[in-house]
Amino acid sequence: MQMSLWLIRRIGLALAVVLGIAPLVVAEDASIDKLLSKLPPPEKLAKSPVQRALQQPDPAFKDPLGRQTVVAVLMRNYPQALVLSRKLTERYPRSSAAYCVRGALGLGQRQFAEASSSFHTAANIQPHSALAYWGLASVEGAQRRFGAAVPYLHRVAELEPKSFLPYYALSGCAGQLGNKEESLQYAKKATALAPSVVFTWIQLARAERALGHAQGTLDAIAKAAEVSPDSAAMLAVVGYSYINLNQVPQAIPPLQRAARLAPRDYLVQSQLGYCLMTTGQVDAGISYLRKGSSLNPKYGPVWEHLGLAYQEKGNHGDAVKAFERATQLMPNRRPAWQHLAEEYRAVGRMQDAQGAAARAQSLPAPKTNSANKKA
Repeated sequence: MQMSLWLIRRIGLALAVVLGIAPLVVAEDASIDKLLSKLPPPEKLAKSPVQRALQQPDPAFKDPLGRQTVVAVLMRNYPQALVLSRKLTERYPRSSAAYCVRGALGLGQRQFAEASSSFHTAANIQPHSALAYWGLASVEGAQRRFGAAVPYLHRVAELEPKSFLPYYALSGCAGQLGNKEESLQYAKKATALAPSVVFTWIQLARAERALGHAQGTLDAIAKAAEVSPDSAAMLAVVGYSYINLNQVPQAIPPLQRAARLAPRDYLVQSQLGYCLMTTGQVDAGISYLRKGSSLNPKYGPVWEHLGLAYQEKGNHGDAVKAFERATQLMPNRRPAWQHLAEEYRAVGRMQDAQGAAARAQSLPAPKTNSANKKA
């Protein structure tokens, strides 16, 4: 059943690489987007409303009709379960749990009016039912009425003060409504209540990022990686974030671990190679850059960085080949042509050098990193 409290929008962190070298950022955005898009709606982190309601000691579910409803749910025959739940609420009109089941099943079938009415009835029968208010918030969120969901989530937080879920959801709703500071404060509350839940830290990173807090974003992502130490994607994002903050040496340890966990991730291998190269570990950098280029031969930036590494080593023949490949894949990138012209001169190919230099001059100069850099 799809019972989303809010629809996660993909948020990209446009990372820029520093030190005047061609950025490996084009594919990073997709990688970070993929990570942040995995943020689950809060009801995916909570026990299903149907399960919670069925587990309550309620006479309705001892009735044969109630047991039939349970069986239909377990068999995932949700349309039949909804029909049975309607009959169950008619037979037990004072059962808050029965109405919660009916509301959750209605929401799953996108019968929003019936779901809302059922959860309202459940709340009227049992005013202290956090489940009923959670259901009402879910109904509003599923229809993207985030403002309408907020009061219900506040009520859930009052009834279940130790639960991180309402604050996680409130942060998401506030973000959707453009209330960035509120989103941040709710996310901080969620992390305080559930410091070992990785998704609370990712939500905090999103909230920090929305406010342009680069260091805060990095701190939250680093914490997410700390509580999920075997997540290559998380470690990679930590590394990318350090690069974005011009802290390339600090990017190396998380990227090294990510590279071990994801040996066939071309972007991780390429980024690690770039970082090693720019910190003077040229041989190690070449090793990872070559692996990145073999995993994805069509990824242009890795060839430019490989060319720079060979250039640093004085290996002009291999540098020429790498820069030629880079210009083939990125024909409109001026620095690649400039580097190729330099290497053509180094190997005595003066006519080719003139052609590459002319090509470079015909292309616009890249913007500076300071102008392009984003949190």
